[in-house]
Amino acid sequence: MIVRRAEPVDAARVAAIYAHYVATSAATFDESAPGNEEIADKIASITSAALPFVVAEMHGRVGGYGYLSPYGGRSAYRYTVESSVYVAPDARGRGVGRALLERLLAEAEQAGVREVIAIIAVTDDPASVALHRGCGFGEAGRLKAVGFKHGRWYDTLLMQRSLAPRAQAD
Repeated sequence: MIVRRAEPVDAARVAAIYAHYVATSAATFDESAPGNEEIADKIASITSAALPFVVAEMHGRVGGYGYLSPYGGRSAYRYTVESSVYVAPDARGRGVGRALLERLLAEAEQAGVREVIAIIAVTDDPASVALHRGCGFGEAGRLKAVGFKHGRWYDTLLMQRSLAPRAQAD
C-alpha cells in the first residue's frame, strides 16, 4: 500500500468510494453523491488551502482516501481541522483507514495544526470510532439525533486529537 497525495485522475475512484457510503450508510449525511467533477474540485480546494488530500493505492487502485478540511468558518479556528477518511468496501480490514489517518495526522502536525476533530455518525458499525481511538482521539461530545437518513435519526460523536508541538498564536 502506498499513501500519496491525491491527483485529479483519482477523482472518479474517490467519487465511487464516497457514493457507496452515501447510498448504503450514515457514515456521511450527504443524501446524493457528488460527481467526478465535484470531487476533483474538492481535491483542488483542499490542497489549495495547504491541507492534505491523500489516497491509499493498493495494486494500482485507490482503496481509500482521506483529507483535512478547515473546521468552522472563522479565523479563530485556523489551527483546527476536521478529518475525513473513507475506505473502499473491498479494502476494509486491511489497515487502509489507519494508514490514511496516520498520514493526515503527520501532515497536520507539519502544517502547525493544533487540534483535529472527527465528526462520526453513531451507527451499528464501530470501525470509525475504533480507528480514531486507535490513533489517539478521545471523545469530546455527542450531538443527539442531528442527522436523519434512511428513515432513521442518528447521533454524531465528536472526537478530538491534540497535536504536539502545539501551534503558537500569531
